[in-house]
Amino acid sequence: MAGLIIAVDFDGTCVTHEYPYMGVDIGAAPVLKELTDNGCRLILYTMRSGKLEKEAVEWFKRNGIPLFAVNSNPEQKQWTKSVKPHADLYIDDSALGCPLTTSQQSIRPFVDWVKVREWLVKEGFL
Repeated sequence: MAGLIIAVDFDGTCVTHEYPYMGVDIGAAPVLKELTDNGCRLILYTMRSGKLEKEAVEWFKRNGIPLFAVNSNPEQKQWTKSVKPHADLYIDDSALGCPLTTSQQSIRPFVDWVKVREWLVKEGFL
């Protein structure tokens, strides 16, 4: 779905929960890369700020995943003053219905990217 805007959380979504440290890989990068390769635009939507936000942005760069924006949607300034970034889809470990998994890598559940990808394929996003 070219042009689709997807807001993506970071901790517990792209990596395990280790905040303020960098969590470990949970399989997000290949799926996010596939989304951007198919024309989707990603907004990093995170509570990280300053140096910690930059570390998250660097994670995307290291994985070859382009970001449309960070914590904002530049296109929405024309029609709203809201600080919440507008997106067509939000992927967040705290979102109702987001598939989660656990492992010994993390004390908290995190996004199950195998199931997320299956859903994205089923719904025609990939």
